[in-house]
Amino acid sequence: MQIDVLFRLSEDGEERREGKQTVEGTSQFCTRLEEERARMSMTDPCQSPNTGTTSLNPSPTITAWEAGWNVTNAIQGIFVLGLPFALVQSGYVGLVLLVLSAWVCNHTGRILVACLYEEEQRVRDSYQDIVEACCKGLWPNWPGLGGWMVNVAQVIELMMTCTLYLVVSTSLLSDSLSGMAVPRSVCSLVSLMFLLPCLLLTDLRPVSTLSLLCSLAHILISLLVMLYCLSRASSWSWSSLSLSVDPEDFLVSVGVIIFSYTSQIFLPPLEGSMEDSGQFNAMLGWTHGAACIMKTMFSLLAVLTWGAETSEVITDNLPSDLRPLVNLCLLAKALLSYPLPFYSASSDYDISFFQYSAVSLYSKHDGRGVSRPALLVRGTLLMTSYLLALLVPRFSLLMGLTGSVTGAAMTLILPCLFHLRLRWGHLTLRDRLIDVCILSLGVICSVSGVICSVKRLVEGL
Repeated sequence: MQIDVLFRLSEDGEERREGKQTVEGTSQFCTRLEEERARMSMTDPCQSPNTGTTSLNPSPTITAWEAGWNVTNAIQGIFVLGLPFALVQSGYVGLVLLVLSAWVCNHTGRILVACLYEEEQRVRDSYQDIVEACCKGLWPNWPGLGGWMVNVAQVIELMMTCTLYLVVSTSLLSDSLSGMAVPRSVCSLVSLMFLLPCLLLTDLRPVSTLSLLCSLAHILISLLVMLYCLSRASSWSWSSLSLSVDPEDFLVSVGVIIFSYTSQIFLPPLEGSMEDSGQFNAMLGWTHGAACIMKTMFSLLAVLTWGAETSEVITDNLPSDLRPLVNLCLLAKALLSYPLPFYSASSDYDISFFQYSAVSLYSKHDGRGVSRPALLVRGTLLMTSYLLALLVPRFSLLMGLTGSVTGAAMTLILPCLFHLRLRWGHLTLRDRLIDVCILSLGVICSVSGVICSVKRLVEGL
């Protein structure tokens, strides 16, 4: 999963902020739109003074094609590089999982957006709004607790994503400098040095532009890897795929595959920003269909080419004359992608735990720079991701753990729970059975995946 930005939405929000002076709540929302450049999770922190819930009512600004591009960025990013290794670990069943996961995530995305509506009227705007609506009536303090838990889950997922970017950056840099025998710890430290400017970020527009260019480069690199695999078709072997796989390897692979499809957290505001929200389901269908075809072909071709020798980051399998250039391009992509989830995670942390507004992230003296509390939070989060990257250098295990924890919860479990609770009276027996089945599978995969991933991580320490 690649964290990217809703360029058009953010730019239109910027124009509205420059052209209007409105009430404080709207001003906070417009300021928050600049932060939305940084995030997959589009939950708005602006609190309604009357209800205490989040409020997001963006004007329609993006077409279905632009919305589809953002969903594609989220589910076809740099973490696709870990799918071939997951396929080796899961065998033929992994091929079924790649297709099934695309359908399931498409379904949960649709039902999550359906929870925004009542009687065909859009009455909610964000993931947090849905949580709070579901918690009403259960216990007096549950609505606020539910919103807080969503923010915590977002921070965890974003920080795990930051750590994954740092892990893959270290791996790519280490492989590029393999001839110099540079220790992995030194490569990780060098990657950290390049990320220090993230502490002072107040505007992500330059990074967003570069990240867009890197996304296009990543697509070209993926095609290059596939073409190389096709050139080796004469040596392909199906023996690398098996029906009998190690249960622990399989469960870790399930988390990796689920994580590669996660995009639900930003779908509610994305749907609300579309010029024609009636095209949302169709957009979600073709983006997940295209992702399924691309991921399945990419993974299968790589496994047929390299078999059991498939690396956790597939570019490590490329020939020595091609690998350095590809790795350097992906290294730039990973480093330039890091600021986006990092900026969002630090903002969410401030809002969730310190109740800062988006404006307080900046210095009160001159309106520029970063305030001391925000700088402290960012420094803590940066070092946390660095230490985690040192502690857990296994890319596939960390990706599997993230998918099993936050990926399964936010993508499989919670959307089905919300749909059953909020839309029960409108659901057919078939709809209820589908939701219950996905919910049950999500719980099983999440619990077992976490246990297996943690076990493998502890064994590797």
